[in-house]
Amino acid sequence: MKILVPIKRVVDPNIRVRVKSDHSDVETANLKMAMNPFCEIAVEEAVRLQESGKATEVVLVTIGSSLCQDVLRTGMAMGADRAILVETDAVLQPLGLAKLLKAVIEKESPGLVISGKQAIDDDNNQTSQMLAALLGWPQGTFASKLEFDGEQVLVTREIDGGLETVRLRLPAVISSDLRLNEPRYVKLPNIMKAKKKPLEVIKPEALGVDITPRLTILKVEEPAKRSAGVKVANVAELVAKLRNEAKVI
Repeated sequence: MKILVPIKRVVDPNIRVRVKSDHSDVETANLKMAMNPFCEIAVEEAVRLQESGKATEVVLVTIGSSLCQDVLRTGMAMGADRAILVETDAVLQPLGLAKLLKAVIEKESPGLVISGKQAIDDDNNQTSQMLAALLGWPQGTFASKLEFDGEQVLVTREIDGGLETVRLRLPAVISSDLRLNEPRYVKLPNIMKAKKKPLEVIKPEALGVDITPRLTILKVEEPAKRSAGVKVANVAELVAKLRNEAKVI
């Protein structure tokens, strides 16, 4: 079984992001970039499945500028066999991404797609669901555990009320949650080996996909600063503040 893993290049999660002065977007110039943490978990799970004999090949795919090759090389250093870059400088939104991924999947014919549940830059959490809908495949989102049973996979999902287990018939789309695994540390020898692994570059036009944005970002702002807390002497003072200042009672 071939596993395809879509990944995304984002600002390193340890860096504080600032809004541009014109409020058009966040500032990314000269910032350290990295693989989206949820995507890293998806790569790790795919590699583990290959190491356990349940997969024969792990293929990575990302969509973006030529700079995105660095996260593909990181993923191959983790153990993926090869990578595909759909190269474009266009502004990409979840539906356009899902359409491009669908075209790549139809070309590659994987038995399973494992993605991160969301990207930490925009937090849309839509691409995996849209991809499954476009493909007509079953989906298991927010996965914290996978178990294979022949041509089916049991997916334990993180939900508000606890855990839910669904049985999916392959091929399927699965999105990873934080508790699915802990990604391995990439060692220098594997980084060197990854430089020699195949990396295919294709254009959206070659896939015949229209990625014209359907949404317009009007303004980007930082969250409002929270006011400092105060101590109250007794319950009566607390109730008075909730009634007169907070207006919650």
